[in-house]
This record gives sequence, structure tokens and C-alpha cells, in this order.
Amino acid sequence: MKLTAIATAALLATTAVAAQAEAIKLGYNGAPDEKKNSVHYFAVNFERIVEEKTDLEIDLFPNSQLGSEQERMENTLASPSLNIASFAGLSPVVPESFVSNTPFMFSGPEEARAFFDEGNYWKMVEEAFSDRTGGSQILAVVEDGGFLAFTSTDKPIYSPADFEGLKFRAMDPSQVALYEAMGASGTPVPWTEVYSALQTGVVEGQMNPPLYIILGSLNEVQSYMTMANVQYSMQFLVGNGAWIDSLSDADRAVVEAAIVEANDKTRKKVQETVDGRVEWLKNNGVEVIYPTDEQLAAFQEIGQPSFIDWLGNQKIEPSFIEAAFADLGKSELLNK
Repeated sequence: MKLTAIATAALLATTAVAAQAEAIKLGYNGAPDEKKNSVHYFAVNFERIVEEKTDLEIDLFPNSQLGSEQERMENTLASPSLNIASFAGLSPVVPESFVSNTPFMFSGPEEARAFFDEGNYWKMVEEAFSDRTGGSQILAVVEDGGFLAFTSTDKPIYSPADFEGLKFRAMDPSQVALYEAMGASGTPVPWTEVYSALQTGVVEGQMNPPLYIILGSLNEVQSYMTMANVQYSMQFLVGNGAWIDSLSDADRAVVEAAIVEANDKTRKKVQETVDGRVEWLKNNGVEVIYPTDEQLAAFQEIGQPSFIDWLGNQKIEPSFIEAAFADLGKSELLNK
């Protein structure tokens, strides 16, 4: 993505008058279903609050109607609009954001939320994004289903040793590195093919939040789910810089408050929903495993160094990694 050219042309072409004159598009992935898609739930609440309290109009475009992750990001940088991006959309601009996806980084949702709300590392990511895009902003971290869990077909996963010799579906190269560090193999499989790959034994496990395990009917082809707090599932609300700058002080205050309120509602709903979905999986053929603190520490001891090595191979600036672990009070883990 030629960010400098895109951002410069966009910000020169976009005026305050144009930004205010028409409805602002908000694009994102997933179905327009408030019960099943937490990103849509966030978007609906954000839209409602803004339109109730200002003359601004927000138009929602779920199901990737505005294009792929990269297309939506380019459009957001180039015109007055909003976008909720996954790592696939955000990382080409700020690959440093991958640090927040380090496995076994957070002990629980409260720690994850404080990390993004209060930490120096995430401020560094936000500043880097704004600098590289000519003023566009990461406005919120939107929760997308809670923690990822491991699932497996025939063999329960209690500890890293249980991965030995298994074949796991991987979403990206970082997951391949994680599985290989634990003695398994990682095979890239598109989401649309995960069910059949598990059913036929092409792979024997995968990881996702309970939400996606249910959406994909993976309980029909997976017997075990290990709640190992692997990675925290999240997406990122991005706003066009010229549009943000065009807002009056009053409207900007409403937009900022609406983001906070919608995010608070989404966080509460996600947590409530996660618990219910885990129970649903228990009642629909899946044995749920809760690792002990000792077992979680073993996952962390193996999984984190392999991911940090992978970050180094992506040429992530070490200061971002150091800041992230300092925010968590876990700097000592970088010396292992």
C-alpha cells in the first residue's frame, strides 16, 4: 500500500464542507446481526448515539460491502469515512500492531482492556498510524469475541506437550510459528474450508473464539476446547483524518463519547456472550478444558518466545515490544 501517496492525495482532496455534507460510511466485516457479530453491535450503538445527539449521519456497511480489508483501509485514508479493520487491514500500515497479538499475553479481559486503554505501547501504535497516514486515527479497539481457544479432534490439549505430532489449521505465518514451537505443524486453511479440513483429517485442530467455533459449526467436528487465553480477539475503528478535523468541537465530543459508550456496551456484551457460548458448546458435544496456572505458564514459556522471534523476522522495532511488556509489568519475560 502506497500510504504516503494515498494519504497526501486524500487529505488535500477532502474538505471540511464535503466531509459534513453527506453521510459518513462505516464499513466492516461480518453479518448485520447484533447477536452474532459484536462488531456490528458496536457499529449500531455508535450510529444510534451519534445520530441522536448531532446532525451527523452514519451509514453502516457490514459484510465487507465496501471491499476487502486493504480496499476499505485505502478508502478510509482517501475519503471522509470510518472503517473497522482487523489485523489484515491495520498491519500493512502499522505492523507494530502485531505485538498486541502475542500469544498468552493477557491473563484476562480486564488486563487486555487496560493494556489498550492506558498503555504506552498502544499510544505508540496510534501515533505511528497517524504519522504514516497524514492524520487519520485509530479511534477504538473493538472486541470481537473474547479469547481464542484451541480446539482438537481426538486428543485433548492440556499442555504444550499435547501438541506433539498434531496438524493444526493456521490463519497466518505467526500461527504456523506458534504451532511449530509446540511440536505441531501449522497448515494455512481458509475459513470457508476449515470445517471440511477438520472433518476429513487434513488438520486436527484450530484456534478461534467460541463465537467462531459456533458460527462454523466446528463443535460437530471437534471434541475438545482448551481455554488457554491464546490471543485476545479484537478489531480496530479507524477514522479519516480530514473528516475528524472537520468536526465542530461539539460534534467531535459527541463522536468521542459515542465511541466510549458503544465500546463499553460491546465489552459487556462480549463477556456475557462468551460465557453463554462456552456453555452452549459444553451442551453440544465439546469437552471444555481449563488449564491450571502451571499449564498456562508452560504455554506462555514456549509460545511467547517463538512469536517474539517471528516479530523480529518482520523487522518490528524492538521499542514497541519492550513498551508492550513494560505496560504489562512483564519485561522480565523478554530476557528468557
